[in-house]
Amino acid sequence: MAWFSPRPLLLPQILDLNAEARAKQPALIVDELNWTWSELITQCRRWAGVLTGLGLRKGDRVAVVMDNAPETVVALLGTVYGGFVAVPINVSVAESAITGMLSDSHARVLVCNGAHATRLQASVRQLPTLLARISVERQEGWQTFCDLLSRVTPVAKAAAVESTDECNIIYSSGTTGLPKGIVHDHRCRAAWAYDMAVVLRYHPSARTLCTLGLYSNITWVAMLATILAGGTLHVTRRFDVAATIDYIAANGITHTAMVPVQLQRMLESGSIDKQSVTSLQSLMCCGSPLAPSVKQSMVDVFGNAFLELYGLTEGLVTVLQPEDMAEHLSSVGKPAPGQKLAILDIDDRVCVAGESGEIVGYGPLQMAGYHDRPDANEEATWVDPDGQRWLRTGDIGKLDADGYLYLVDRKKDMIISGGQNIYPADIEAAILEHDEVGEVAVIGVASERWGETPLAVFVGAADHEALVEWTNARVGKQQRISGAVSVPELPRNPNGKVLKRELRATYKEILKHA
Repeated sequence: MAWFSPRPLLLPQILDLNAEARAKQPALIVDELNWTWSELITQCRRWAGVLTGLGLRKGDRVAVVMDNAPETVVALLGTVYGGFVAVPINVSVAESAITGMLSDSHARVLVCNGAHATRLQASVRQLPTLLARISVERQEGWQTFCDLLSRVTPVAKAAAVESTDECNIIYSSGTTGLPKGIVHDHRCRAAWAYDMAVVLRYHPSARTLCTLGLYSNITWVAMLATILAGGTLHVTRRFDVAATIDYIAANGITHTAMVPVQLQRMLESGSIDKQSVTSLQSLMCCGSPLAPSVKQSMVDVFGNAFLELYGLTEGLVTVLQPEDMAEHLSSVGKPAPGQKLAILDIDDRVCVAGESGEIVGYGPLQMAGYHDRPDANEEATWVDPDGQRWLRTGDIGKLDADGYLYLVDRKKDMIISGGQNIYPADIEAAILEHDEVGEVAVIGVASERWGETPLAVFVGAADHEALVEWTNARVGKQQRISGAVSVPELPRNPNGKVLKRELRATYKEILKHA
């Protein structure tokens, strides 16, 4: 007879255990607010009670369009705690994009803070699935977050969820078109917590600084690992170079996760040195590839705390550990625990070590699938001769004889700017609305500040500077183009497809200092 259930603990149950075993230990710090695990879980239980009182059932989706704040943490964790599905949405994209994601996810509740309720006031009125709109600040036509929490009867404990129940949906990008909703079930999210806590060296005394938006999977990695370990989350409302450096030193921050542009700004500020970050034990950098020279400069300052992670929200992760930096600086490390990688050639045959091809993989971190997108699920799947289903990344890489992964190129045209994924087709669609543009291709070009930045190459009579201004008024903040150049015609292959690789080669240096 088994003494206990062999099933791994899932996130709602882990939260309950922290409320019991770590009741008086700090869980969440934002500005002057300092909640213990007991206080944080009490707020989560109240939010779960609010959602239950609104008539939501297990598996219903709750969209969170919020800047970093204590209420954001409660909305996200409380939703999952109650057995509902959290849908965190990038706040920096256009209203039309947010509305599209709300509709696609069939969200039953929308919760906002800051000015987001105001800017979404008109666009969300016609969404038929919404039962309630909730705002942290008082807003006409919206229920108020704190009022609901103060009146509700909190749930007594975490919802009983199955491993295959949905936990969250994170959209692949914030765009003016319709991005793909990446579904993580509870089994997958528990694996992210357990596996990332191991490779990123989390422990119960971890003090984790979250400076990126709480809608980002990069932040979720840090949050999940901290929750599993029973550490403390330090959440800042925005990223500021000087304030972040001071905060790390003043609060003895041990763990954090950042994108390259944040770390580069910190290094360029001249106000950071080894002494100011001596408390750091694990600094995960991910979101876009790092040049070896840049990586070395980070190692010089952050030492053995610096780790590089390559991965997809869909569920594939490699990590370059500090002890591997010296000999494998140009690689992105080895697969996380339980992950299997392979490289496929153009005919989907497995490559030998040293050959380049598409990176594929499988393991416990893998998503349940794309929401309502069987076409995308099929496109992202390779089935090997034994029937095993592998995730296609769309990235080109190679494995060496020791299993280290090296990135070569991207199969897809996606641009990664400041750690954010940008899809050119959405920007191109906006530019084609301009009367003096006949054709356009948007590509990513080198930027010392952002890693990559969008450049529009167009055919037409539009003034370059005027087109940049016109475009940026119509796309999301992260999609803004940094420049535009005109050409007599776009290069195409015999089938008429624009050859963006040629454009990238031609204009690779044009916005390097943007």
